[in-house]
Amino acid sequence: MVSATDRPGPASTGRAACPVVALVSSAGGLIATGTVLSGLPSALEAAVIVLQHMAPDHKSLLPEILSRRTGLPVAAAYDGQPLTPGRVAVAPPGRHLLVSGDRRLALIPSGPFPPSRPSADLLLVSLALAAGPDAIAVVLSGKGNDSATGAAAVHRFGGTVVATDAATSNHFDMPAACIVQDETVDHVVPLDQVAPLLVGLLRRPRLGAGTPG
Repeated sequence: MVSATDRPGPASTGRAACPVVALVSSAGGLIATGTVLSGLPSALEAAVIVLQHMAPDHKSLLPEILSRRTGLPVAAAYDGQPLTPGRVAVAPPGRHLLVSGDRRLALIPSGPFPPSRPSADLLLVSLALAAGPDAIAVVLSGKGNDSATGAAAVHRFGGTVVATDAATSNHFDMPAACIVQDETVDHVVPLDQVAPLLVGLLRRPRLGAGTPG
């Protein structure tokens, strides 16, 4: 077993960097994501990424819908976008969303074949490598096991993993796939407790805070 102190950290970016919260979901994720965002303060000291599975040819209104649930600015993610505190970037259809070593968003075509699209695993693995202990993965309602590998990567690189419980997950497959892995998930909570938990986590002193990340 690897302890937190033994876990590798993120690649150095040469600048201070904010925490990054990734909300990933599939079926039932719209309500779940909106519930979490509605409980976050407008002065949130973290960047937020939203990823929900959708067909590549789907015309997504997800940013517009979610913007009605939160005081945080919400917009579709664009290639090269910097991760900025207090802003919500939404993965667009037809693209996988990744985080680069300098903590910018990168979009690549998802194509017509699996893995799940957009892929939560690809996002979370890249986030783990880029942000290390600054990463918080939140696994919400969804079918299938996409996010399990990514959540394990976030844990391995010192980040925090949160999953909703069975009683409040419309579809429990995705959270369950993470929970069954030994020690991957740090917090299993009801959906209405995710936002308060995130606020509390972001108030804690950060590992390496005050030094360039």
